[in-house]
Parts: sequence; C-alpha cells; structure tokens
Amino acid sequence: MATYNSEEISLMAPAGAVYSKLSNLDNLRSLLEKVPADKIPADKLEMFNSISVTPDSVTVPGGPVGALTFRMKEKVEPTLIKLAGEGLPPGIALSLSLHITPEGESTSKAKVTIDISIPAMLKPMVSGPLQKMADQFGQVLRAIPFA
Repeated sequence: MATYNSEEISLMAPAGAVYSKLSNLDNLRSLLEKVPADKIPADKLEMFNSISVTPDSVTVPGGPVGALTFRMKEKVEPTLIKLAGEGLPPGIALSLSLHITPEGESTSKAKVTIDISIPAMLKPMVSGPLQKMADQFGQVLRAIPFA
C-alpha cells in the first residue's frame, strides 16, 4: 500500500461547515457547474462534462480503462470523509480520505490522503501523478465557499 498526502491546509470555515458541504457529494454538482468553461482545457471538456455526481458517489470517465467511481465509504462527523474507488482493474485498490481538524470557531485545517494498493512494478509510474493529485485536491479545498 502506498500513501500520498497533501500538505495540511488552513480553511476559513469551521470543521462542521467543511464536513457538511463535502459529506454530501451532491454538493459537488453546484461547484462543478460554476467552473468557467474557459478554465477547462479543450481536450478535457468532454470528460469534465461527463462527470456524474450522486449524494454518495462521483464517477469520472476514465478513457480506455473505463469509468472510475469514488463511493462514500466512511464518515465521521466532523473529522473524516473517506471514499473508495470502484471500477479499478483487478489487484488495485484506491481510497481518498479528507481529514478535517477543527482549529477554532471559524477555522479548520484539512489534509487529503490517497491510499493505493498496486503492483510494485507500477508504483514508479503512478507515484508522481498521485502525489500531484493529492496536492491538487488540497488546493481545490481552498477555493470552495463553505459559508
């Protein structure tokens, strides 16, 4: 199992508000709808428009390997939201966790963790992209309006 962590980031929202917004994945739909079309690379627009969101899952088209679904696996209010990957090739397991730490009445900290179980020969090929993905998830959290 390999683990990739984002840096811990400060959020200008209480842990309860962060948890409330992100524990219902359907809330991501409104965030996706607000992304300006000119901010999405032309070669990724079709994939972006094909993202499917339900209250407990997010499905992203995966090209030749098929769609990847992240389904809600575990929630601990207000500190943990954990999603498990589905639709992966045999022998690969993936989870994405958001750890929320209360810091006061109006602030919190968050860290994204990606855990993946992959064959050892694939690890060098995916380490860089997965670390980048963890870091990018952390940066996206800063842009979400939790109020």
